[in-house]
Amino acid sequence: MKDEGLKDNIKIENAIAALQQESTQEMLAHTLTVIRRRMKEKGRLIIAVEPPKADRNLNIQAIKTDDGRMWWMAFTSFDEEVKGSSSVMSTFMSDIDSLFVTALKTDGISGIIINPWNKTIMLDKRLISIIIGK
Repeated sequence: MKDEGLKDNIKIENAIAALQQESTQEMLAHTLTVIRRRMKEKGRLIIAVEPPKADRNLNIQAIKTDDGRMWWMAFTSFDEEVKGSSSVMSTFMSDIDSLFVTALKTDGISGIIINPWNKTIMLDKRLISIIIGK
């Protein structure tokens, strides 16, 4: 079973893999362009969420990097989601554009890490703004 919103995310994975092989400004621009195209095609990402607490709100799960900054995790596919996690995560699907807009508005979040276990790109708020055209 494949979600239509995920089916072309292999393009994002391939662009990230190419960027990892050749870390140049040109490859970064190419990768951001691929992500923007998927966003405009109504592409979706899988987001890890924390179970609802007493407030009954569903919160996007964040991870802290060694520098102390907090990042949301998003995955291009279910295969990417299960690659490195040692525990089962609750997830839901989000349109790329909605996720990016919400991240820009959220205090305490530095950005979004796409595929944190493999084929990883860290999109800080500056890069997210570039992708969505702000």
